[in-house]
Amino acid sequence: MLCQALRRFGKKLVRKHPLELPVAETAPARSLSTLDLVVLGVGNTLGVSVYILVGEVARDQAGPSLVICILVAGLTLVLAGLCYGEISARVPHSGSAYLYSYVTVGELWAFISGWLLIITTFAHTGVRIWAWTLFFDNLFGNKFSLTLQETFLPQAPGVFVEILGFIVMFLLLLLMELLTRNIRQLSLVTKTLTLVKVLVLGFVIISGFLKGDLYNWKLTEEDYIKAGLNDTSSLGLLGSGGFVPFGFQGILRGSATCVFAFTGFNIIVTRVELAQNPKCSIPKSIMISLFFCFFVYFGVSAALTLMVPYYQLQPGSTLPEAFLHIGWVPAYHFVNFGFFCSLSTKVFGNMFPIRQQVYMMAKDGLLFPVLARIQTGTYMPILATMIIFIVATIMTFFLGFTDLLDLRSIGALLVFTLLAFIVLILRYQPERKNGGKEGNEVDMQEENRSAAESLTLQTLFFPGNPTPTALSGWVVSVCSSLLVLLLTLLCLMLSWWPVLLSGHPVWITVVVLLLVLITGMTGVIWRQPQSSSPIHFKVPGLPLLPLLSIFLNIYLMMQMTAGTWALLGVWVLVGFAIYFGYGIRHSQAP
Repeated sequence: MLCQALRRFGKKLVRKHPLELPVAETAPARSLSTLDLVVLGVGNTLGVSVYILVGEVARDQAGPSLVICILVAGLTLVLAGLCYGEISARVPHSGSAYLYSYVTVGELWAFISGWLLIITTFAHTGVRIWAWTLFFDNLFGNKFSLTLQETFLPQAPGVFVEILGFIVMFLLLLLMELLTRNIRQLSLVTKTLTLVKVLVLGFVIISGFLKGDLYNWKLTEEDYIKAGLNDTSSLGLLGSGGFVPFGFQGILRGSATCVFAFTGFNIIVTRVELAQNPKCSIPKSIMISLFFCFFVYFGVSAALTLMVPYYQLQPGSTLPEAFLHIGWVPAYHFVNFGFFCSLSTKVFGNMFPIRQQVYMMAKDGLLFPVLARIQTGTYMPILATMIIFIVATIMTFFLGFTDLLDLRSIGALLVFTLLAFIVLILRYQPERKNGGKEGNEVDMQEENRSAAESLTLQTLFFPGNPTPTALSGWVVSVCSSLLVLLLTLLCLMLSWWPVLLSGHPVWITVVVLLLVLITGMTGVIWRQPQSSSPIHFKVPGLPLLPLLSIFLNIYLMMQMTAGTWALLGVWVLVGFAIYFGYGIRHSQAP
């Protein structure tokens, strides 16, 4: 009885959501070309992070080696984009990692993906509120808080003025959201703003290489002392000088934060049903937008660190302020206008996808049914927007800007890890024909054949079938799960790299043992037959590239602070309480 109960419970966790038929590719609703999707991805990815994040990372985490951080984060997201591309080719439906997980690996992983997307979107909204606050601070000559205090609360403490500033941003963004809800020409507006952003950032890159000084990549401690930054002998958080002032650990920490800069590309997969040729254009547009944004971020990072010594970047400073440092006041206003266009693109281009995510999960029975009304009626979307703003404003007030960035990044890395895992196991699964008596007979024959097979050492490395079977698919699933665990242990070990460099035999032995096990299981997966079903895009180099993606994602997550992990852990525990208390019993999945 216990075994049967556990079996039923396990089947509930992996039940999959059936897909409705997609819109026909010749339907009039399909109006987005590959270029339209690229513009959408670039517009959503080249956002506020290029104006704020690069300065934060350069000042506190990486210095001039910010360009290496962008390189590492870009490589990580390119691998994630490859995985997104294959899954979108397999599941040609508008959605997100939540939908992809639900139709491929089951309900539990879908809930985890959706729940993570909710908290990361809250964090992203908080970053937008913070960015708007910084923009208006620049607009008022870096005296936004002083202006509010002199106008409204002349005798109030600073903390109340900060709260008032966030409330003003809350009301402004809410007004902009309500005014743009029913605008039909959003596509043209988005394209125009994206073009302006690209032109402004191109100007920043050219200006940085013209007015920059290569010596800013070779700073020494004597330069800090000359600048009057000699309060302590170790110079505190300024680092030790050179191109990598914060060391290798600073590069890793900065790379983890820079992941935030590239996470906007996933908006492309929400437009699958509007794409003219989704199976081809979605993967292509994902990769083009990611590569384009990488080169822009790399150029802007190099320009900023060449124009301004990283230790002179002030907390909360934005990219336009670099031109005040070199004395180009007109350029400061021009780049500030580009900053405004970046903020406006986020407003005009589906400002709060969190509503759609909550609606989908509630409609599927995984969240409470009252939340399904979040997208219906006249007033419920407005009320939902107000609640989202309030929660995001509270998060912005209590969490620092870097904490919001890290929370968004760690949630995205977890989702990307799951997608890489899905790609890894799906390619090695047998084809299943659904529906009809013939399909049932084929499935029954496959089950009988797999039951007759036995798992031996020879079948692991020399499977007898040229096509995937249930046994080979099970082997890949088990090996992939173990590989994720081993890669996590390896990343934990590598996070103590100073100990490894000391050459202690115990640590070296453990790392070598982990590498041997990882290599062996990778070889087992590599020997299994892959599915030959034709799809328009496949991740090359299986199983190496998905495993490399998983490794980079986990290793960057290891660089996050304990506070970020604590926040995420509390959120996940709340989600598990909701799912196992309500969602698992009310799910609409068959």
